[in-house]
Amino acid sequence: MSSYNLAEQGGGNLFLIPNATFFVELVIFLIVLGVIWRYVVPPVKRVMAERQEMIRRQIQESQQASKRLAEAQAHYSEALAQARVEAAAIREAARADAQQIKDEMRQQAEQEVARIRERGAEQLASQRAQVVRELQLELGTLAVTLAGRIVGESVADDARRAGTVDRFLDELQGMAVRESSPPNVIPNGAVSVPNGSRGR
Repeated sequence: MSSYNLAEQGGGNLFLIPNATFFVELVIFLIVLGVIWRYVVPPVKRVMAERQEMIRRQIQESQQASKRLAEAQAHYSEALAQARVEAAAIREAARADAQQIKDEMRQQAEQEVARIRERGAEQLASQRAQVVRELQLELGTLAVTLAGRIVGESVADDARRAGTVDRFLDELQGMAVRESSPPNVIPNGAVSVPNGSRGR
């Protein structure tokens, strides 16, 4: 007895027994599956692989960038600390140089002041000597003239004039010394007058 007869006797189609439609559908499904497996899956797998590779590269580049950023921050911190140390050293050196320049300028100014004082003292001494010489000549001439008038002697010749000038200057110096010393008191209360200051 064939399966067809059994199906007719059962009064319906038996589901467990495949017929030609099932095989045709199975073949079509397998063909579609093969087409999908042959033409659709490889590009999708390739795109997925490329996407995974791109993501892996991005993650790797991100890790490398993070590492480089950490290294750059460490270098920056180190360079900043070194720059601060160098700036402090430069400030200290500048202060030392400024102090040294100030000391040198003060020393030069003191030397210049000492030189100016010395030069001024020399000029003052020279001018004083010149004034003393001029006064001595003038006083000598006046003394000779007055002595010639008072004494009536002739002082025309140079030797006598020089002797008279020297004598007059000696008397002036003696008067200056006597005037600087206290006057001699005589027991009766009178004051002795030096010889050079008596009236003639």
